[in-house]
Amino acid sequence: MLVTFRSFLHQLLDYHDGGQTPAERVLDGILLTLVSLNATAVVLDSVKVLDQQYHALFVGVELVSLYVFTLEYLARVWSCVEDPRYQQPWRGRLRFMLTPLALIDLLAVLPFFLAFGGLNLRLARLLRVVRVLKVARYVKALHLIEHVIRRKRTELLVAMGVIGVMLLLVSTLMYAIESEAQPDKFGSIPDTMWWGVATLTTVGYGDVFPITPAGKVLSSIIAVLGLGLFAIPTGILASGFSEHLQEPSTDTNSFTYCPHCGKKLG
Repeated sequence: MLVTFRSFLHQLLDYHDGGQTPAERVLDGILLTLVSLNATAVVLDSVKVLDQQYHALFVGVELVSLYVFTLEYLARVWSCVEDPRYQQPWRGRLRFMLTPLALIDLLAVLPFFLAFGGLNLRLARLLRVVRVLKVARYVKALHLIEHVIRRKRTELLVAMGVIGVMLLLVSTLMYAIESEAQPDKFGSIPDTMWWGVATLTTVGYGDVFPITPAGKVLSSIIAVLGLGLFAIPTGILASGFSEHLQEPSTDTNSFTYCPHCGKKLG
């Protein structure tokens, strides 16, 4: 009986690509609503006038959310052994607890308990905004983004590596050119990297800029190169989304779950 309930709980909480049961849709709706209320409460709580007027309401939202999210986290850890990847009772649960989404679930409730251990209360209240990351569990579109990033991770890593090498090279060159003219702003290569990031991304904050002719020429060339350089990751992701949309649909709503017992098939 306990194993059957655990299996039911795992299916209720676990994201899957197939169709959702009414109970799963209702639960996801409740959890999404709580996440939205928490994000709203954190923002409004920072306005002193509203905090004084609605402090009790904000505390109520926090307490209800804390109880629900804590129970959700414990239920996920307890029922995760139903997943073949985490079948071993202790090691499997530990592996599950170290997954990105499980860590987000933990961070959603951890600040409140840390406040009892001496963490600054104001900081603990602000850290509640981490709960907005829980949206990744319930929004299918975010799972699509994760799938595309995983699929294109090699190309993205190569692109980020190229950007890192370019940043190092241009910062070194600019340091060699401008360090004598502006030792306070280009006093070292790490200091110059701030200028490099602002220029390569074409943001150009204007707080650090070259004043020598050679520095101005180099800066102009780098700004033009930055336009194409930072477009590479965007193109890779666009290609990944295009490839995913062109693939045959794998949605098996009618066959993913048994219509009688509700367990996953295959």
